[in-house]
Amino acid sequence: MKRIVFAGGCFWGVQAYFKQLKGVQATAAGYVNGNIPNPCYEDLKAGKATHAEAVEIHYDDNIISLEKLLEHLFRIIDPTSINRQGPDIGIQYRTGVYYRLPEDKAIIEKFISEKQKDYHEKIAVEVAQEAGFYPAEAYHQDYLDKNPGGYCHVDLSLIKPEERKA
Repeated sequence: MKRIVFAGGCFWGVQAYFKQLKGVQATAAGYVNGNIPNPCYEDLKAGKATHAEAVEIHYDDNIISLEKLLEHLFRIIDPTSINRQGPDIGIQYRTGVYYRLPEDKAIIEKFISEKQKDYHEKIAVEVAQEAGFYPAEAYHQDYLDKNPGGYCHVDLSLIKPEERKA
């Protein structure tokens, strides 16, 4: 089992998307790489915390690779946008990939370098070693399952049928 943390704007849609993929074993919405320990949602909204809304992804790399997960991230974000995804604006909505293992950093950097060829603007996805992931409050976990009509900037229909869990 491997682990990676992705930030792709509002974490509700990012979590809803990735939890549907074959090979993803578990997800958690939370906050990553900010200035204070154990922030809450209100800290981000007030500008007290500088974390990104993010999703921790545990996956079986025998079923889905880090490269494939990165392809999915780039499918649902605008990787050239800075501190914004969809209508959500602010540092907490930045895009990023946060790793623990040096070998993951190499894979991520190679992927982004290759992907840059597809864009005229510079890719603005933050790539950094994870410096603390804090799970979000319970009401944020699986939010779109609990609130099917809830807001989501992520197009959940972008998952192909063969990529979905049965």
